[in-house]
Amino acid sequence: MTDAQPNTPSLPDGSGPSWPPVAVPGQPTDSSSAAAEEGRDDATSSLPLPEGAQILDDLRAQLKRYVAMPSEEAVTAVALWIAATHLQRAWQHAPRLAIVAPEKRCGKSRLLDVVTETVHNRLITVNASAAAIFRSIDGDDPPTLLVDEADTLFGSLRAAEKNEEVRGLINAGHQRGRPTLRVSGPEHQVQEFPTFAMAALAGIGDLPDTIQDRAVVIRMRRRAAGEKVASFRTGRDTPALNAIRDRLHAWLRPLYAQAMEMEPPMPVEDRAADTWEPLVVIADLAGGDWPALARTACRTMTDYEAGQDEEGGLRTRLLVGIRRAFAAVGDPAVLSTKHLLEALNADKEAPWAEYGANGLTPRGLQLLLKPYGIGSANRRFPDGTQAKGFARNQFLDTWARYCPEPKTAHAPTSAAAGPLPGTAA
Repeated sequence: MTDAQPNTPSLPDGSGPSWPPVAVPGQPTDSSSAAAEEGRDDATSSLPLPEGAQILDDLRAQLKRYVAMPSEEAVTAVALWIAATHLQRAWQHAPRLAIVAPEKRCGKSRLLDVVTETVHNRLITVNASAAAIFRSIDGDDPPTLLVDEADTLFGSLRAAEKNEEVRGLINAGHQRGRPTLRVSGPEHQVQEFPTFAMAALAGIGDLPDTIQDRAVVIRMRRRAAGEKVASFRTGRDTPALNAIRDRLHAWLRPLYAQAMEMEPPMPVEDRAADTWEPLVVIADLAGGDWPALARTACRTMTDYEAGQDEEGGLRTRLLVGIRRAFAAVGDPAVLSTKHLLEALNADKEAPWAEYGANGLTPRGLQLLLKPYGIGSANRRFPDGTQAKGFARNQFLDTWARYCPEPKTAHAPTSAAAGPLPGTAA
């Protein structure tokens, strides 16, 4: 993910960026008002919260009552996502909520229960076909799709192939204006069906990359010994959650036109900004502490997911391994395929041993690098020999784009004494 916008001042505690004033109910809109806020006495600071901030606070309290959330940022994100479902008509992108856990009994289904009772126009999709789902989506008032046990849909190759149409529907529904086409009726006319709708998916393990990359990801975990939550009983507890749902709808429905016009300052860019913008708009409409809470959650959680991708993405890990292999021998201009594979397969923590008895092969390396347009070629080395190998400058642009190195204060002060076998200076 990308860094915060440049030249952005820090919050008073130094924890992250502060943001320019925005015209939202219950908040100052200029620096003089902000200064006046600092001078208020305790009696003035106890004024009632803006309506939206109070509703979101109540929703956050309900989430924490029934679910052991992994972090305060996750609580903020889920509350804002739930609220955003009540203004779906205003959004260009419909963020997904990915509730994932490493194994059972981590609270993901309980969280989905609370989400189900507070979102707008819920559509539970248990065992539903793609055709049934897209025929249930109203383009003027989209439902909120709810998918539990998503790992049964995408957790294996066979299941993923069987449910490819569902995955395609969920992917297409992230952006407005991407209908699905079907032939229907006795005259076999081509008909467009809308797909745009927000969706929450809960499952064990990560969801497919194409879904998770469009999602606010909540990584659940088992409760520790000291973590206590209230039991959830449908008949007893849903009325309070439904009351919050109704308050959210009554507050947000009149703000549709205002929400459509808002372009809030975002701490991220590109797809992450598309995904998080509805949540940040809701926070700015709410006022109180929510604009700052939303942006902190956005930056913290997208940074974490970016780190997960860098550590777990197979091709990204390969690129990092290749960069280390070049650096280990002084960053020569050329490195032989044999030397490169020896360096990669020597990493006992890397997954290359799974590629066969001898680890990653030249053929496997070529296949992994092919999407980046990088391939081996005959190279000449200082000892006069020729062999298949890679030039370091082939990787420079790809490294910069997909796994940029953290900036360091000091450049290396030493280099290898001379080229090693299989390298060229």
